[in-house]
Amino acid sequence: MAKNRQLKGRMRAVANTRKITRTMELVATSKLKRAQDRVAAARPYAEALRDVIADLMTPDLAERFPLLRRPASPRQGGPTRAAVLLVTANRGLCGGFNSNLIKEARRRIEDLQGQGYTVDLHCVGRKGSGFFKYLGWKLLTDRQDVGENPRPEQAASLAEVLIAEYETGKLGLVDMVHAKFNSAISTPPTTTRVLPVEAPSGRKVRPDYLLEPGPDAILAQLLPVYVRNTIFRGLVETAAGFYGAQRTAMKSATDNAAEILEHLKRTYNRSRQAQITQEIAEIVGGAAALQG
Repeated sequence: MAKNRQLKGRMRAVANTRKITRTMELVATSKLKRAQDRVAAARPYAEALRDVIADLMTPDLAERFPLLRRPASPRQGGPTRAAVLLVTANRGLCGGFNSNLIKEARRRIEDLQGQGYTVDLHCVGRKGSGFFKYLGWKLLTDRQDVGENPRPEQAASLAEVLIAEYETGKLGLVDMVHAKFNSAISTPPTTTRVLPVEAPSGRKVRPDYLLEPGPDAILAQLLPVYVRNTIFRGLVETAAGFYGAQRTAMKSATDNAAEILEHLKRTYNRSRQAQITQEIAEIVGGAAALQG
């Protein structure tokens, strides 16, 4: 009897867990659709910015703008500091999503340190900042207010600090580690170069622009916008990747709970059947003893 009571208690616990994971799967699925829409809306604007910069770019202009200039490496007398912006989620229950981003950030930090840089770490998301704080890192940025619904002004505030330090020559480069949203089941960690702005190659057929003001004035306005948009895309794609990873993890947990529950039911039924058989045998044995 005690074993059967234990099995029934485990069955109730597993059933309740399955309800929770199923609910979280449905919530993640709902939020994933909105996050995918934000990713899809951000991409055309980014591509249009890239095309305009590519059409305006000339070798002469590339040397006149600090955001385009490539400083020398630390071993060649250039800036000794570099920045890594790590974007993770504030929450877990999403499989290896956050840990993979942290691994990519550690790999990139080690690579930059091998090149002679001292790395400034900027973190967006509780999971990444919590990990590096545990390791004793001093974070120059610790943003946990972005969440899974990033806004352009949040990306702008992150970009302002990085742009200011890069323009003054304190930073040699800025990299961003974030999730690349390919699909709901493919969100690999990736590293994107934020600064210097990598001059995109021009299109084969260049539009015949009538520029007013000149290309230098236009680039002066577009380059900071391009940097802000690059960071915003990283925030948006990481948010979408989080919901995709959480949905996958919760679906797997729900399926596993269903399998465990089915196994517990079979075990309970066999135990109950054995108990009933034993009770019948005892009754028959007792009746036979009375007759004999």
